[in-house]
Amino acid sequence: MNSIPGTRSPHDPTREPTVASVWQGLAGRAISDELLDWPPDLFAFTDVILESTGAHGFVLSPPAGVRWPPSRFACWGAALEDAARQWGVWVETREGQLPRLVAAEWEVVRERVSVPLEQLAQGHEWQMCEALLTLHAIADEACAGLFVALDRSDGQGCVYRARGREVLARTGSLSRIRSGFVRVLPRIRTPPTGRAAFSRYACVGRPGLETRWHKLPARHPGTSPQTEHVNMLLLPWPLQVRESDFHAVDGSVRRLGHEPYGFFEFAPQEGLDLDLLERTLQAAVDEVQSVDAVVLPESAVDESEIDALEALLGRHGVIYLQAGVRERARHPGRFGGNWMHIGVNPRLEKGGSPQASPYEPWFHVRQNKHHRWSLDEAQIFQYHLGGALHPRIQWWEAMDVPRMALQFVQVGEEITIVSLVCEDLAQNDDVAEVVRSVGPTVVMAVLLDGPQLTSRWSARYASVLADDPGSAVLTLTSFGMAQRSQPAGLDASPVIALMKDPERGTREISLKPGAHGVLLTLSGDRATRRSADGRCPVNAGAHYYGVAIHQVQASPVGSGSAPPQPVPRGRPLQVDEITILTGWAEGVAEALAHAPARTRDLLTEAREGAEWRNSFDLASLPRPVAEALNSIGQALTVATPAAGVPSFDAVLALCEEDRPGELPLDRLARRVLRSALEQLRTRQVQLTGS
Repeated sequence: MNSIPGTRSPHDPTREPTVASVWQGLAGRAISDELLDWPPDLFAFTDVILESTGAHGFVLSPPAGVRWPPSRFACWGAALEDAARQWGVWVETREGQLPRLVAAEWEVVRERVSVPLEQLAQGHEWQMCEALLTLHAIADEACAGLFVALDRSDGQGCVYRARGREVLARTGSLSRIRSGFVRVLPRIRTPPTGRAAFSRYACVGRPGLETRWHKLPARHPGTSPQTEHVNMLLLPWPLQVRESDFHAVDGSVRRLGHEPYGFFEFAPQEGLDLDLLERTLQAAVDEVQSVDAVVLPESAVDESEIDALEALLGRHGVIYLQAGVRERARHPGRFGGNWMHIGVNPRLEKGGSPQASPYEPWFHVRQNKHHRWSLDEAQIFQYHLGGALHPRIQWWEAMDVPRMALQFVQVGEEITIVSLVCEDLAQNDDVAEVVRSVGPTVVMAVLLDGPQLTSRWSARYASVLADDPGSAVLTLTSFGMAQRSQPAGLDASPVIALMKDPERGTREISLKPGAHGVLLTLSGDRATRRSADGRCPVNAGAHYYGVAIHQVQASPVGSGSAPPQPVPRGRPLQVDEITILTGWAEGVAEALAHAPARTRDLLTEAREGAEWRNSFDLASLPRPVAEALNSIGQALTVATPAAGVPSFDAVLALCEEDRPGELPLDRLARRVLRSALEQLRTRQVQLTGS
């Protein structure tokens, strides 16, 4: 594609910033027609220019003498949606012409790339402002379904959307523009009230923060909306924290004469009590029939305990684990690590019977902690740690501080989760900005902190995210730390967790005497996506809220079976690979539901060696993913009648059948496809009510 020339070099220091020079400086490339080849690229361009000028505010308060939305459209929102649908089809086929509205507005931009930004900021170049705002909205509409699969009534653009999900999985951005310059990220929620959102499916994130997007389609089987819930067992462990669990790192104290500081470690002497955990799980299952997820606070688990913990949870039908992990230093002179471990059972099915088959390795995602805990004099007195850590020294947590990166995990039922570790919840940094822009369904914050009272710091920061963008926020600390926290004149509190969501507000969650854990049940419902630019709201999101809380006291007797001994073996797919597979499986489900004759075309685009990947500078498809896609193709062949096309129901019925002797990769591919099919059918039931 040809670049669009400006009247002078965009690097001319005597010239005030223009549309062309700002984009050249940020993206390292000239404005060209190539931006039209991929809607997220054009979204990035328009968003950067609108943000740089503040011109997006004209949708709320247009300059004198003009209207927004433009009066030349009988229905502006419908015109945008139609152009976005046509654009997605054009991108995947490259046949015919660009949508007329996209081409016309782009022509306006082409002619005015040398306009100074200040002219746009003041609204003097209204035709350019209107074109940028219109293209931004169309590109946003065209980003629908590039992460959270959305229902389409005709299947148009299903190949384009499946490509987009692979691009996101492999690069961390929806855009082809190098992520070192700009990242285009999915938007999961828009604010329910208050701050106006100028997009509803995409947002632009800062380039310095790496983002990774994972799809692990674990969900309840079936297609009823009632399946969209999660039973979550909160284990506020350790139940007892001793002063001796904290100790100074030898030789770490510096500057004794002037504001001394040193480093400390939290290293409990006792390991994870698997027998108590199993008995607590048994009691929880007695209460609610099945436990879907288990959550433990910051530093509750040693790195060496993860495999045995997951094997135990798998044996009891648990499919999801979030646990704060502590890691000892591996080398002299280095510190250990502190992170949130996210594990997903490869069975990918909530509410299943206890696992009787051999142990299968879980999928793992690691969310690092980015900010060290600082224990000052007031906190040392508050936690009664003066015998282990001198109160006149500023103590910093002995942990390596890795590069900032944020892991977004989508599980079945369209729950997108982001996990934060303690101080990361309170920092006003790039992580906070991206979380607020993306709007995950649930924010999980694990802490090594005092009681989670509504009057304390964690509640204040949880409230920010619950109000805007409207995420459900859960904080969890250990009961042992809550009991150690006794500021002068105050008694210890049993409040170990705080839940805040837009539906039911804020609730303190206590651990009652004799209990070892708390069961929290979340239920899902449709959520509205809004945009301030004049598009009508759509009921195309999801939100989760707390509906039940139960105290859990461990059963007096365990199962009597030997502790699980996981056998090391490789996974059929790694977590990034199953994310790619899931994205294409969602495309298959969409095609089967709305355009079954196109299903084979979609799998052809997914195959190893497909030409489209070259334009994205993507390496060839990982061989295990290619083999899993072949397995899906074979299932379609079996479900296809002679001289016919595959049907949604026939493929779903085939995926529901257990097959003795099935290879692990084939079994996993079948589970992923089944999850995608059932999730789409569930959305259809919700939309139609039947």
